[in-house]
Amino acid sequence: MGYELKTKETDSSVLDFIEAVENPKKREDAYKLLDIFTDTTGFEAKMWGPSIIGFGSYHYRYATGHEGDAPLVGFSPRKANISLYLAPGEPDREEHLQKLGKHKTGKACVYINKTADIDEDVLRDLIGDSVDFLRKTYPES
Repeated sequence: MGYELKTKETDSSVLDFIEAVENPKKREDAYKLLDIFTDTTGFEAKMWGPSIIGFGSYHYRYATGHEGDAPLVGFSPRKANISLYLAPGEPDREEHLQKLGKHKTGKACVYINKTADIDEDVLRDLIGDSVDFLRKTYPES
């Protein structure tokens, strides 16, 4: 039985999704992040699943045989905080995160409360490095 990845690229409108974010400050931050991620990656934003705004994509295959597609980087303006999806294995990640500003980290996500809490240039470095790292790691994408 194949494992079905829940998060797939959809045709839903990114702007409609951002407009539906209830908190006006969070909506403003989502637009700001949309600009930062678009500028930095050169990719058009796409919705992945119901709530992730992703940029680019790569195909991964694990030793277990599990494979799928995922956005290279992305973000999601969730109720509690904003999740940033950046490559967890990227070698300079920790060093950049120390300079990012106020954040928390999960397994694959970096969580921020608002863009005012973080250094935009450091975020751009994290995004760029994540894209480069994933393209090197999964060259067939």
